[in-house]
Amino acid sequence: MSIRRLPEHVVNRIAAGEVVERPASALKELVENAIDAGATRIAVTLSAGGTDLIEVVDDGIGMTPDDMALALERHATSKLPDKLLNEGAIEAVETLGFRGEALPSIASVARLTLESRVRGADGWRRVVDNGVLAEQGPAALPPGTRVRVERLFATVPARRKFLRSARSEYAACLDVVRRLAMARPDIAFELSHDGRVALRVQADTDRPGRVAALTDRALADNSVAIDFAREGVVLGGVAGLPTFNRGVADHQYLFVNGRPVKDRLLVGAVRGAYAEMLARDRHAVVALFLEVPGDQVDVNVHPAKTEVRFRDPALVRGLIVSGLRHALDGAGHRSAPRPDPAAMAAWTREVTAPAPPLQADIWRPGAVASRSALNDRRPGFIAPPPLARAEVAEAPLPEPIAHPLGVARGQVARTYIVAEAVDGLVIVDQHAAHERLVLERMRRALAAGGGVARQALLLPEVVELDEAACDRLEARGAELAELGLELERFGARAVLVRAAPALLGQSDVIGLVTDVADELAAYDEALSLRERLDHVAATMACHGSVRAGRVLSVAEMNALLREMEVTPHSGQCNHGRPTWIKLAHGDIEKLFGRK
Repeated sequence: MSIRRLPEHVVNRIAAGEVVERPASALKELVENAIDAGATRIAVTLSAGGTDLIEVVDDGIGMTPDDMALALERHATSKLPDKLLNEGAIEAVETLGFRGEALPSIASVARLTLESRVRGADGWRRVVDNGVLAEQGPAALPPGTRVRVERLFATVPARRKFLRSARSEYAACLDVVRRLAMARPDIAFELSHDGRVALRVQADTDRPGRVAALTDRALADNSVAIDFAREGVVLGGVAGLPTFNRGVADHQYLFVNGRPVKDRLLVGAVRGAYAEMLARDRHAVVALFLEVPGDQVDVNVHPAKTEVRFRDPALVRGLIVSGLRHALDGAGHRSAPRPDPAAMAAWTREVTAPAPPLQADIWRPGAVASRSALNDRRPGFIAPPPLARAEVAEAPLPEPIAHPLGVARGQVARTYIVAEAVDGLVIVDQHAAHERLVLERMRRALAAGGGVARQALLLPEVVELDEAACDRLEARGAELAELGLELERFGARAVLVRAAPALLGQSDVIGLVTDVADELAAYDEALSLRERLDHVAATMACHGSVRAGRVLSVAEMNALLREMEVTPHSGQCNHGRPTWIKLAHGDIEKLFGRK
């Protein structure tokens, strides 16, 4: 078969396969056009998830009839100034769109109605039905542009059958509008689906407020602001506390020069910044806005412009990791302190019953025989006295006013510290909290350059492992020594431990070395030296922390609370779980029906 030039309508349909993958793809292109046109208000209407109807109305500069005709031709755009065209500096483009493919591609696989009006002139209308001009003529509309896309892929059944359900397509459209609205808080957005308003935000200049309005209102109280710069690259936005996390990464909003992107480098940098603060199956909630000089980033690497390429990816990754960690360090002991709603729902009030005998009477000889007087429906109610513990106060208890985490009032199940704060009741997981404190002490020792202090073992401990694990430990001996773990090879299948980190106290040396070997097997060369040290330090901290089941004195409990208040990231353990929660006075009153 000889080489031949493809017909225009076939070219447009091929281009549509790259640009218009689903209704959300078409919507993204239309909203970006409205933003580039200088709109201050954009209204989106959808039907059946965008498969039956997509309508975008804006109050931008509008188009003349001649410009409308050109806009429906391939590779025709107003977004590249003559200077860029003459110099060929495509990387200096500042608009969201610039390829000139969207409108003709959409018009080739749907019925597209384009109406526009320039201020001071009459409006015009052009209708293109699956690549064929159907009609054109005057139109009545306010200044701006209205675009209607109807019956997307109706004449391309091979494409339409691959679309998902209307609900799924609508969710993708909503995500597109949410991300674009987040990038431009100066523009008002509204989205309606099947006659119901699903999103509405007014124009504002407050970016954190816009992010919270479009994601979760609770994010405003459980996040930190980011403002970081390095070598001309600026990072801004908000980052959720590690305890304010999600099970999927859909709540990570990343922008480069105002353009929403889904870039693996940026996603990996976010994951690295939250390492040792999140469980492996949890994801941070962030909205990051990266401003990069135009000559340092290439946005023309994907037809949908959702991916970018950085000239210095290491600089960008380092900036994000450092910026996020610096901001999270400033959060101190903050956590998402609200108890889980399911746990709150588990609290129930008992059915009203006659008052039981005094407890002192219950335990006198013969009182068991009259247990029915208690009127409790649970079998076997008579049990030994509760095992909660309170100490005799040798000195007046401190007031909780000056302490955010309050003062210790007792210990429950030898695991949880109960403290009284000014605004509620604080419950602390002693093992999780101390695990984080030990890790941060080790990190401070590493940052100081002297390494972690070590404690020599009176009798060196022999730890037997498989040969591969011994090889990994031997290869990382110098790094482990920085963390206070001194060991040497002892035959083919064993290592000799001569010293352990002093911070860990009387820890299980065999268990510690075994877990460290497992960590090195899981990560090893995939991570940088500093990241490997962080993983190993976290493993060591877990072994050296106060265990659940250990009885603490009131002084020890208060010392733990005070150190938490001044230690970064103490609101979550090394696995991303919260170390403390707060039951506010209002929550307690609700439990007792007072509110």
